[in-house]
Amino acid sequence: MENRWGTMVAGEFEFGFAVDWMRKDLGIALDEARKNGAQLEMTRLVDRYYAEVQAMGGHRWDTSSLIARLKKV
Repeated sequence: MENRWGTMVAGEFEFGFAVDWMRKDLGIALDEARKNGAQLEMTRLVDRYYAEVQAMGGHRWDTSSLIARLKKV
């Protein structure tokens, strides 16, 4: 946070791991959880939040862009 707070507050999200890639990885985890009967409620919630970031146009934004979704609500 010390390094990124300024860019996050400014709405600059071009620095790290993309939301599209995060959702791909979360999808893999959720698929495995379904196969094993695991309940990953928080993972499902975070995946929904990142889906909302994608809907805002943030496909290639980095994962810190969740702040943009939180500011919207």
